[in-house]
Amino acid sequence: MKMWSGRFKDSLDAKADLFNSSLPFDKRLYKHDIMGSIAHCSMLGECGIIPQSDAELICKTLSDIFYDIKSAKLKVKGAEDIHMFIEEELTKRIGDVGKKLHTARSRNDQVALDLRLYLRDAVDSIAGLLKNLIETIIKISNQNLDTIVPAYTHMQKAQPTTLAHYLMAYAEMFMRDVERLAECKNRINIMPLGSCACTSTSYPIDRRNVAKRLDFDGITENSLDAVSDRDFAIEFLSDCAVLMMHLSRFNEEIIYWASDEFGYIELDDKFSTGSSIMPQKKNPDMCELIRGKTGRCYGNLMALLTSMKALPLAYNKDMQEDKEVVFDTEDTVKICLEIFTAMLPSFKYNKEKLRKGAERGYTAATECADYLVKKGAAFRDAHAVVGRLVRYCSDIDKQLDEISIDEYKIFSDLFEDDIMQVVKPENILQSRKAPGSPSEKAVKNEIKKAEKFLKTYFVQPE
Repeated sequence: MKMWSGRFKDSLDAKADLFNSSLPFDKRLYKHDIMGSIAHCSMLGECGIIPQSDAELICKTLSDIFYDIKSAKLKVKGAEDIHMFIEEELTKRIGDVGKKLHTARSRNDQVALDLRLYLRDAVDSIAGLLKNLIETIIKISNQNLDTIVPAYTHMQKAQPTTLAHYLMAYAEMFMRDVERLAECKNRINIMPLGSCACTSTSYPIDRRNVAKRLDFDGITENSLDAVSDRDFAIEFLSDCAVLMMHLSRFNEEIIYWASDEFGYIELDDKFSTGSSIMPQKKNPDMCELIRGKTGRCYGNLMALLTSMKALPLAYNKDMQEDKEVVFDTEDTVKICLEIFTAMLPSFKYNKEKLRKGAERGYTAATECADYLVKKGAAFRDAHAVVGRLVRYCSDIDKQLDEISIDEYKIFSDLFEDDIMQVVKPENILQSRKAPGSPSEKAVKNEIKKAEKFLKTYFVQPE
């Protein structure tokens, strides 16, 4: 018999009952549901809404239920959802006293509370995994401050840079992800309990008492909004979608770099797979899976946005669709971060090929134009001169460091012998003085700031 069955003459159709149930996926909320129930019940006792002795018995029994579920002694099954399962188990153990738990509470504000508690932990867990990834990137960058690689725009070689500069570009993205999650947590960490079904309650409850017990920063200010709000879940999914986009971009480049056409990276056997028919293959399946799972996270975001787009106030059953997409995105992001952080240090970089890649493709062309400007030419004139110079080199199949000074002078008398040093990749890199550039000094400074960022956002417990 359902706890809400008093109004009904007939039992719920068996298929409808199965369709209505959320227990198969929301059972993972058991810890947070019990946390919230204990805080709520403690408040009921302190406010004299139920006898203190009853509150103490309920809280003790809820704690027992938690440990029984955690240890698998108690199997979660047979109820409409995790909230009903726990309440039914509580009543089974202590009888009518257990029925007092739901005083001054609805499943509407209960589930909103549970999801906020759950997402608060999920954000912390994902942020911790991002920290591990950023630390890994910093470590590899410190080891490759002078490893010269080509930078690209439009997937065409553009200018020389360093592997450290390249990797730290992704560190910057992941640090923004940490910031976004921290901001999201601020909006998650508002306590909705006490809103009840939609218009609060006439019982003399103390909402701030419950918020303090559960370490919330504050309480929701409108009961209708509190039970119908899923902005915080949408924001979480959005932040995760951006995070996965960053991971996907990174892995897309690794897939290119590991191809025979590039040959910049050799993948480790531990993170590669073979072909069922082609013996020579070494496939970047982990990178491709991360790239593919990015679309899955995008889909989860769009699914919840679509579910919420036309819902009238306050709670509607459509909102049950929030949990599966939230749980799936959380699980997907976590495994992708774990795999990628483990895989990243395993890459073997072909430094000779990377350097040759940086030397070819006329990547010193901008430096040649800047050279002429420093000699007195207007930039647009210098740009045109070097454009003709590059066309000449392309026609004779030579690079800028392979032609003579006499050939340079065909295009401008401003070129002197020192141009041959100017076009060397290491000299180009060290000429970059601006903050954010690939010079060793600038990248070291960027790494220091990243390390400071991690210390700021991940304060070690005293």
